[in-house]
Amino acid sequence: MKRILLSPPDMGANERGLLLEAFDSNWIAPVGPHIDAFEREFAETIGVHHAVALSSGTAALHLGLIAAGVRRGDRVITSTLTFAATANAAVYIGAQPVFVDVSPDTWTLDPDLVAEELAACAKRGQRVGAVIAVDLYGQCADYDRLLQITDRYGVPLVADAAEALGASYRGIPAGGIGLCAAFSFNGNKIITTGGGGMLVSYDRRVAERVRHLATQAREPVAHYEHLEVGYNYRMSNLLAAVGRGQLPTLPSKVAIRREINQWYRAALTQPGISFMPEASYGQSNGWLTCIRVAADAFGATRDDVSTHLESRGIESRPVWKPLHLQPAFRDCGTRGGSIARALFLDGLCLPSGSSLSLGDQCRVISAIEDIHRRAAHQPVAVARAVAV
Repeated sequence: MKRILLSPPDMGANERGLLLEAFDSNWIAPVGPHIDAFEREFAETIGVHHAVALSSGTAALHLGLIAAGVRRGDRVITSTLTFAATANAAVYIGAQPVFVDVSPDTWTLDPDLVAEELAACAKRGQRVGAVIAVDLYGQCADYDRLLQITDRYGVPLVADAAEALGASYRGIPAGGIGLCAAFSFNGNKIITTGGGGMLVSYDRRVAERVRHLATQAREPVAHYEHLEVGYNYRMSNLLAAVGRGQLPTLPSKVAIRREINQWYRAALTQPGISFMPEASYGQSNGWLTCIRVAADAFGATRDDVSTHLESRGIESRPVWKPLHLQPAFRDCGTRGGSIARALFLDGLCLPSGSSLSLGDQCRVISAIEDIHRRAAHQPVAVARAVAV
């Protein structure tokens, strides 16, 4: 049987045609008509004024933080339950990440803990350069509450929307709230260019600053003049062509992933299985369906389920390991963390790609049902230490 992947690229004929057109035009460098068009079309999709196509979502976060005014020695508050790139972008500048726990009912940044951390930093006289809200697994953070808090302290809010393209918050598309937002087009994202990212903002000055820095901070003169250090972060015209082909398929891809999530919810009703909640304030794009496995009730651990799926040729992946537990960030500050740690210990991401067939999804469901049946007849040891 073919291997079922977690979230593979879902490409079509339109992407191929645009890529070949770009290739034949000989516009293959990080400049060209497809870049301009992709930026314009993406900004229209999000409903913002400006978009800058970049080499990765990490590059978008990095430059977004610089444009927000983050400086060396600043603190940057963000969720502990996220991919390392969120914190890496702050470290590149010389800032110090501070990791805050998530809310159990959304799995996103806990606004109350953010307020506590900002108050503590103000009391100690520590400058906070930015707060990064992470839209986790396709679900937006609670932006109304976060903006109330960050505005009170005069701290810019940056959105890590890498996983959330096509999601919404109170009817506003993900990426449309805050000073700026970063998206990723990595191969596993809801739409992909094979690599690449996008920074979006309503603020023209932010977009111009990012565009300047992304092109090695070259000054607009005939010779190569640089007043500051820049970065080689622009997207190529070839990748932008692929992105333009993918973008019109976004609504259908979101609809399919949400349908996949609903099928999982309807089928996986065994004791001990629960799902990532969908916040009442928005709509997730369904990027990845995440479950929790309560070993005592289900009869098997999260790792048992993952191992069994792998034996059936099915890819799965644990929920993000919290950054406050990562050795690379051992010296960073943390507020809370027990909720994110619990989600990591029993959380599992299931195959959710928009190309997942109903038959393949039934294979995933059947494999999970199978291990539950086995556990009912032959109980397994459910106490297992997980190194964190």
